[in-house]
Amino acid sequence: MSGERTEKLAEFDAPYRRKVMLGEVEFDSGMKLLRLTLREGHRITIVDLDAATADAIAAAMSAWAKAADRG
Repeated sequence: MSGERTEKLAEFDAPYRRKVMLGEVEFDSGMKLLRLTLREGHRITIVDLDAATADAIAAAMSAWAKAADRG
């Protein structure tokens, strides 16, 4: 897409040959979003998140992971 710059932040292999990628997207306006890309075979889902939403999702995922480790 034109008018945006992306920087790869992290890439993870997930179960069942899936990939999860995180990147920062900066638009010409100066707005920065976290881009979450989920790849499942040929299917790709891209979601752009603001900082507050990314933080809320991260907290929920961390809480789940900690509880699952104790299970």
